[in-house]
Amino acid sequence: MTDAVRLDAVSKVYGKGQGAVAALREVTIGIPRGGFTAVMGPSGSGKSTFLHCAAGLDLPSSGSVRLGGVELTGMDETRLTELRRQRIGFVFQAFNLVPSLTVIENITLPLRLSGARVDRAWLREIVSRVGLDGRTGHRPAQLSGGQQQRVAIARALVTRPEVVFGDEPTGALDTMTASDVLTLLREVVDALGQTVVMVTHDPMAASYADTVLYLADGRIVDAMTDPTSERVAERMTRLGAWV
Repeated sequence: MTDAVRLDAVSKVYGKGQGAVAALREVTIGIPRGGFTAVMGPSGSGKSTFLHCAAGLDLPSSGSVRLGGVELTGMDETRLTELRRQRIGFVFQAFNLVPSLTVIENITLPLRLSGARVDRAWLREIVSRVGLDGRTGHRPAQLSGGQQQRVAIARALVTRPEVVFGDEPTGALDTMTASDVLTLLREVVDALGQTVVMVTHDPMAASYADTVLYLADGRIVDAMTDPTSERVAERMTRLGAWV
């Protein structure tokens, strides 16, 4: 299985001199294509920085980040924006929907921004897969939190991205709704061959992944395959005692 994203010796330092803070330290890891990877760690471990560097939202201080073989390091902001729009999908905790737009308009917004044609058959399949049939004319305020997150997932999928990144995508949802959204993410990996990388603090959420990466003090200190919520929670407890 080839890597969808590859980080080699990636470090990220914020600030200079005595006030400098190393958020990532020489991180080398490949994210497998067509898999579901969760990223966990204590507060301040570098999870968000890892996600932002892997997704091209932030550039590392040193090291290399490649998306499907394309080197992101050294790209200017215009090229990075184009690449993110075409090849990367994002799902955030706060949904980030446009209140004045309908469900279908929110989903297709990335295509309209890039001037791309809407593939109607693909759009219908996505809407059906995320369970929004009959809701496409609604606006975000008319939807539950779980439905809004489904819209955000559909929006992330509509461009057929190489990778979907999730930053605490279930953090604002109740347990039952979160389970529904995680099941949906699992399905887009299994049924559509999508690659998903998700930062989470929730062992239950991490248990839906194929692999869990553990960060501490800016470094990947462990990886777990076939995770269960119990094993993840126990590992996080031990990790918390280290830092």
